[in-house]
This record gives sequence, structure tokens and C-alpha cells, in this order.
Amino acid sequence: MPDNSALSLLKDLVSRRSITPEDAGCQALLISRLEKLGFNCEVMVFEDTTNLWARRGTDKPLFCFAGHTDVVPTGPEDKWNTPPFEPTIIDDYLYGRGTADMKSGIAAFIVAVERFIEMHQDHNGSIALLITSDEEGPFINGTTRVVDVLEARNEKIDYCIVGEPSSTNQVGDVIKNGRRGSLTADITFKGVQGHVAYPHLVENPIHTATPALAELTTIQWDSGNEYFPPTSFQITNFHSGTGASNIVPGEAIVQFNFRYSTELTAQDIIKQVEMVLLKHQLNYDLAWTYNGSPFITHPGSLTNAVSDAIKQVNGLTTELSTSGGTSDARFIAPTGAQVVELGLCNATIHKVNECIKVSDLEELVNIYQTTLDKLLTC
Repeated sequence: MPDNSALSLLKDLVSRRSITPEDAGCQALLISRLEKLGFNCEVMVFEDTTNLWARRGTDKPLFCFAGHTDVVPTGPEDKWNTPPFEPTIIDDYLYGRGTADMKSGIAAFIVAVERFIEMHQDHNGSIALLITSDEEGPFINGTTRVVDVLEARNEKIDYCIVGEPSSTNQVGDVIKNGRRGSLTADITFKGVQGHVAYPHLVENPIHTATPALAELTTIQWDSGNEYFPPTSFQITNFHSGTGASNIVPGEAIVQFNFRYSTELTAQDIIKQVEMVLLKHQLNYDLAWTYNGSPFITHPGSLTNAVSDAIKQVNGLTTELSTSGGTSDARFIAPTGAQVVELGLCNATIHKVNECIKVSDLEELVNIYQTTLDKLLTC
């Protein structure tokens, strides 16, 4: 009979309505299992966010599994084929919010660690888990705050696997060894509202802003490099007008986002944007939101161990990729840790009827356990 402990744990986690930043008792469940393995479990609560730092051992290297217990809202529950917080198996697929993103990763972490320690009580180095309830939300009181605490006491992570759903078609076909940086601008262009019949008495902010925005869309910010595609500029929101056809609006509110490579810094981008706005002599208010810097984990000990583990478990040659959005890896990598993201397939994340293939879960457990074998038993 197959070992279904990862599936059982995943069902228990999915049944907890942990919509960000709620943890809904998920971390307490993890603690109850980790303490039996000799982990020292430290709960860190910052504002509305519950975080867990659990560590077994004091020696180097320190290997960490990182993830989040919070999930995104379900959307209209009547659009789901099954209740989103009642994990249900249909034709070898487990349905429920958080099955893919990323309670499956957490369940696989725990079971892989349990099996590894059972076989290697006196393993090399240390094992840790960093779990937060605020990854899907504002991300200000979660992993980044825990990392601040660890840095303050010089507790350094050497290797880290973030259990985000990185795979595309098969478990392990893609691992993320870096991510682009993310920078968002919210800008209000100011004009003078008035009647469209009196153009000499108005200043249309849509008209004045459009040439500057058009110029920003044509700039080649960089050419990328061997790890990253060129930096991308995208206007994500544009709001103006009263809804009436005879009123020139008094302001235009625009939001745009940069996904940028290691060829640039946030300050490089900010400087160039503000030069364009100055050139067009615009009246505006501008606020920047820094979402994270780009990072890259170059091929080395961690990527080799994970790639070899995938090859050993399911025969795949994995692809190293920096595509996709951001994750909490962006807070861990700057400490000097080697970081990759490896989890189940991401086709249904954030969607109605989110699901995973049940057989994939055991495969992920085996990959995690094999990676521990390669890094902590040599």
C-alpha cells in the first residue's frame, strides 16, 4: 500500500480556510509534527501575520524549506464544482483552494523531512522550515520580517527550496533559480476640468500624459542577459473621466509595472521615468512601490542536487528558469542563500477548481527527500 501521509496532511491543510493573512491553525498542525522530530519551533507574529521558524540542529550547512499557508480568495464559490475548502478527489485529482499554491509543497516538506530523519537521525548540518501566512497579501509582515530577525542574529540559510508550484507539465520539469524584480508606479496626472465646448479653459490630463506614456512604452530598458529576458514595462490601469461626454476630466490616474532583470536597479528605472516626465513638463503626483529585486542562483550545489534528485526520481532533465511572477524567494536570496523554487504544476493556481494530480504529490515528496540525501548525508 502506498504511504498516504502527505495526502492526508494536505487534505487537513486545505480544509482550513486560511485566506490571507489568516493561518487558520495550519502552522499549529505543522508544529505538532515537527516537535516530535526534535525541531525547535519559534512562532513570530507580526501585526496580522503568523510566521513559523522551525529548526533542527545547529551545524552548517543550514537547509531550509520555505512556503506559505495563506491562500487567495476563492472567487464565486458557486462556480466551483466542489466546495473549495472541502478537499475532494475526483479521477486522481484533489480539488480545493491551496492544493497547488502551495499547501501541497508544505505537506511534501513535512513528510520528506519525517522520512529523511527516520533514516538519518544524525544527518549533517541543520534543517529548517520558514512558513508564513502572508505571501498572497501585502507581504510586509511575513517572510521578509522573519528574515530580518534571522539576519539580526546572524542565522544564515545556506540552501533553500521554496515550495511554490514551479512545474509546467510534469513535476520537476521546471525549477525557478531566479526571478525578475518588480516595481510599480501609481501616478496622478493633473489637469483642469471643464466643459468640452471651451477647450481654451481646460487642460486635458489624458492628452498631456499620453505622449509621455507612449515614450515609456518605446524605451528599450535593457537587453536582458543569459538568465533574464529584457525588462518589461506594462501599463496596468488607466482611469479618467466622469462618465459624461461633455466634461474634460481634471485628472488621469495611471498605474504601470516593471519586471526587470539584473541589468538594472530600481533606482535606474525611477531615474529614467522621472526624466521622461520632466521632459514633457507634466503636473503629477507619483508614488513608487518596490516589490522586490531580481535575483539569480547560479548553477551550483543546490541546483545540481535538485536537478539530480529530479532525474533520479522521475527521469526528467529539468529546466532552470526565471520566468513568472515574484515569490518570497526574493527576500531569502539577498542574504546569500542559494535558493530555488520547486513544486507541483501551476496550471490551476488562483483559479476556480484549483487542483493537483494526487500521484504527483508522492513524487514531490521523493524529490525533496532525495535532495536532502544529496546535501546532508555526504
